[in-house]
Amino acid sequence: MEGSQITHNAVVGAMKEVYDPEIPINVVDLGLVYDVSVQEGNVHVLMTLTAPGCGMGPFIAQQAEWAIAELEGVADVEVEMVFDPPWNPEMISEDGKKLLGID
Repeated sequence: MEGSQITHNAVVGAMKEVYDPEIPINVVDLGLVYDVSVQEGNVHVLMTLTAPGCGMGPFIAQQAEWAIAELEGVADVEVEMVFDPPWNPEMISEDGKKLLGID
């Protein structure tokens, strides 16, 4: 097989290296990633922010794009910010809640 097939899990793993600068938890465990689709090396991510007016949005999207682009087999990356449904703290993963001390 030539080249490397990029997988959904590899993309999610890369995004676990991306953090909201205001909260010490990665964007995956924070519940900001709504959808990841991978088709023939093209990656499309739907994600949100903790608040629609968050000034860090472009920074977080850029960090996510860079992290995914580093993966072998990625041809193109699009990170799309959406605000529906709105994020809420219940979207934080169990790992994220443990890091925040939320039970």
